[in-house]
Amino acid sequence: MYIPSRNGTWTRTVITGFTGQVLRTESVSLPANRAGALMALASMSCVQLGLAASVGLLDSLTPAEVSWLRLAWAGVLLLVLVRPRPHRFGRSALAACTLLGVVTAGVTLLFMAAVQRLPLGTASALEFLGPLGVAVARSQGARVLWPALAAAGVLLLTEPWRGGADLVGVACALGAALCWAAYILLTQRVGDEVTGLAGLAVSMPVAGLVATAVALPQGLPGLTWELLLAGLGLAVLLPVVPFSLELLALRRLTTAAFGTLMCLEPAIALVVGVLLLAQVPGLAPVAGLVLVVAAGMGAERSGARQHQPAPPAEPAAVDVGTPPG
Repeated sequence: MYIPSRNGTWTRTVITGFTGQVLRTESVSLPANRAGALMALASMSCVQLGLAASVGLLDSLTPAEVSWLRLAWAGVLLLVLVRPRPHRFGRSALAACTLLGVVTAGVTLLFMAAVQRLPLGTASALEFLGPLGVAVARSQGARVLWPALAAAGVLLLTEPWRGGADLVGVACALGAALCWAAYILLTQRVGDEVTGLAGLAVSMPVAGLVATAVALPQGLPGLTWELLLAGLGLAVLLPVVPFSLELLALRRLTTAAFGTLMCLEPAIALVVGVLLLAQVPGLAPVAGLVLVVAAGMGAERSGARQHQPAPPAEPAAVDVGTPPG
């Protein structure tokens, strides 16, 4: 039996088949690229399950209000659980955490705005230009093949040619793509400069404040105590757990590999749609699924960071136990 622990190692416990007695316990090192890929996959699965769980909330709230509810609760939860000490951060780390919060709110709010004006497939394809752009910019030699393969798969999965284009919606989707690219780069930087989840516990309240400034002028007329509690549960599934996993994954992967792995998300969304929403895909999405999975496998095999930075000498947060994943 394998049990994950921090720093990318796993503990293997060997027991007898009849008595259940523990014979020995040993640590097994998991390669950085493999550990990072597993964290990224778990993160994307949580995101898609969280989006599926949001369907009920969208009956009572607008997409912007649902985004605000998730981000605001996530900020509160991380502040309470992690209790970061920003005064211990360096100036560069604090600036990176603040910017990460801004782009986190940006990618959430802009994508929701794009979906209101564009077909979901078109908005998704445009948004994925962000991580694909990061992957292409950071890849060298044959590694450019994986982003190119993933790009073709994303197009087949989302089929953007089936819908019309609204210029404001296109601008919002491209803005979300830029925010997502910045999110990847900033998350890796924050993970390198700040120990534990303290950086995320600073950036997420910033995202909540930005989302509040956008959503509160609408008055939140449909908000009730029941919806508040539902939003609390949803915030754990999306974004607290997946964003934590992404931060940990980016400590182990190159931005090129992570950006390409993020293109597995449409494939995961397709599977979630089949299992939970009875959305049966056509031949083109199935072909896209195969291409994207192949690209993700290639990125996972070649994406370990060559030089993993050492953690800061002075801890920036109170340890809250083994991180998720």
